Amino acid sequence: MSTEIAQQVTAVWPGRPYPRGATWDGEGVNFALFSEHAERVELCVFDANGRREIQRIAVKERTDEVWHCYLPEARPGMLYGYRVHGPYKPEEGHRFNAHKLLLDPYANTIVGGLRWSDAHFAYGIGNKREDLSFDRRDNAAGMPKCKVIDRAFTWGDDRRPNVPWHEMVVYEMHVGGFTMQHTGVPTALRGTYAGLACPAVIDYLRRLGITTVELMPVHAFVDDRYLVEKGLRNYWGYNTIGFFAPDMRYSASGKIAEFKTMVKSFHSAGIEVILDVVYNHSAEGNHCGPTLCFRGVDNAAYYRLTADNPRYYMDYTGCGNTFNMQQPRVLQMIMDSLRYWVTEMHVDGFRFDLAATLARELHEVDRLGAFFDILRQDPVLSQVKLIAEPWDLGEGGYQVGKFPVGWAEWNDKYRDAMRGYWKGDGGKMGEFAWRFTGSSDLYGRSGRRPYASINFITAHDGFTLHDLVSYNDKHNEANGEENRDGSNNNVSWNCGAEGPTDDAEINKLRERQKRNMLATLLLSQGIPMIVAGDEIGRTQNGNNNAYCQDNPTSWIDWKLDESRKSLLKFTQRLIAFRRAHPGFRRRDFFQGRSLRGSDVKDIMWLKPDGTEMTDEEWNNEFARCLGVYLSGRDLRETDERAHPVQDDTFLVLFNAHHDAIEFMLPSFDGSNTWMRQIDTAYDDGGAPYQHHAAGSSYPLQGRSLVVLLQGGQAF
Repeated sequence: MSTEIAQQVTAVWPGRPYPRGATWDGEGVNFALFSEHAERVELCVFDANGRREIQRIAVKERTDEVWHCYLPEARPGMLYGYRVHGPYKPEEGHRFNAHKLLLDPYANTIVGGLRWSDAHFAYGIGNKREDLSFDRRDNAAGMPKCKVIDRAFTWGDDRRPNVPWHEMVVYEMHVGGFTMQHTGVPTALRGTYAGLACPAVIDYLRRLGITTVELMPVHAFVDDRYLVEKGLRNYWGYNTIGFFAPDMRYSASGKIAEFKTMVKSFHSAGIEVILDVVYNHSAEGNHCGPTLCFRGVDNAAYYRLTADNPRYYMDYTGCGNTFNMQQPRVLQMIMDSLRYWVTEMHVDGFRFDLAATLARELHEVDRLGAFFDILRQDPVLSQVKLIAEPWDLGEGGYQVGKFPVGWAEWNDKYRDAMRGYWKGDGGKMGEFAWRFTGSSDLYGRSGRRPYASINFITAHDGFTLHDLVSYNDKHNEANGEENRDGSNNNVSWNCGAEGPTDDAEINKLRERQKRNMLATLLLSQGIPMIVAGDEIGRTQNGNNNAYCQDNPTSWIDWKLDESRKSLLKFTQRLIAFRRAHPGFRRRDFFQGRSLRGSDVKDIMWLKPDGTEMTDEEWNNEFARCLGVYLSGRDLRETDERAHPVQDDTFLVLFNAHHDAIEFMLPSFDGSNTWMRQIDTAYDDGGAPYQHHAAGSSYPLQGRSLVVLLQGGQAF
């Protein structure tokens, strides 16, 4: 920072109430802060190191509850924060305390880490519990600072890849953990945005075949005090404190241009960037939490408080608080943040954490709430990808299948059905069939398409794919909560031994089960989502809640033995197979109807004897084996005017039973042969291509999946 920036400013002009935050216009900086109930606001300027408060500037102008001023002498690099004066009456919902330095809710860069102490709490702390006394300790020394920036960046001809929804293959990844142990990334860049932009990473993602990266939270966030005191960190980042600022712990340069360069690099490779965003709550927690930003700026405006006792918070998130979507300025902040990341940072869409919370007009979830109405009509946000985690922890919060047209949803019904089927649970075939064909029971009735379903078998939260087939129980002891945290309902199966084993047969079965689930995921209708590292057998050693493990437990291990290399090769082949065959990424649901000029339907579910399933047989508790005939004829007839597609017809066979089953190959449309494309019973899943005559039986091995192409050539 220049000497001038660290000096006191002498001129203070009225400024403007919009845009919010600190805006450099080439001549000076405009500051604007919303607070409905504040009585006085001070802008605090710090020295170049952020250690010494060198000036407090009274912000006197107030327009429509927005406090604002303009500093003609201010320049990019200035470090600042706010002190907001007002009533301290927790029992009435007001928690103003000007002894606490506050972050700007619209800050574009937040520098320095939060150093925990009791001074960050606006009330007197006794035995770590809230009392209603007023705390006069100044917290500025331990607070991060906001930084004025120049947003200029040379984007050149950067443009969105605009991958069609039905073409997407999503890859959920953590910015830090993906490259922390990647030997192809320079040491100084590992764990950073710049690390993800390295050629070795981009090349890996392209060869894998994914179209879209979904980055776990990158908005500035806080490490919880109780974790820091145990030597842990909030690794996942679902604890946001700054919705306009990329977290600087992932920046090698300390500049937001690094994030923009990463996005530009992905776009140049044809890869979309979607952000996992957390607009349902903040890092300030419940009524016993710290005062860092929103609580001190205007607690009663920013948060939903209980009506009968506003000292306490409505908590639909399990994180202590919920943003007040009924307050227009809070809703505006979220929309401004979303537009900022699209227009300034060029991201391609968002995955909304606990999205049902954002729909709560009052207590109930209203899928036609103001949040959705505004998004749908917004000329910027209506054009990007919108994905919901369609639930929260409040009453009525489970909303899978109920989000509006234009949204996709994480489909946990898909996850549970596929896990249960391949685990060998009985009575799963009907549910399996619904999920494999795109979940039309959830999305078809409202006019949505198969790509409304984000299909996943694993996600950041829960077991990795390797651990799903290696552990019956969670092993979260390293989290310091005596293994009480994390879900107990994992629908997992260890294949005969808990954790690592030298038993060759168990390890062989585990590899086959991983191939089964990856193949099912990538052949299902809808959008497949793979968790980074699952394609190479990443393990968390049975930890199904590694949110606080910023260490090798969570980082991807890039040292590949033969089995991990084989799984990677198989995943690459599966993605390429999906992309080569439109029948596995349809834009419309199957109709189950006969095709023109034929008695054959667009889809038929078959028993091992080659005949079609009856309604009664779907409920057979003992059945574990079935096949599905997927015709390519209707695909050609409905799509050929838009673009030519391949006229491929497939038979996919599933066997979750432990023994081999002879499956009779049907004869449809006059074809007499089937060519094997994939058989997960083989170590690499590829299997030598081989013709099989219609009317003959295929030896479908225990716990395996097979794909056969009608006639045709080898893939």
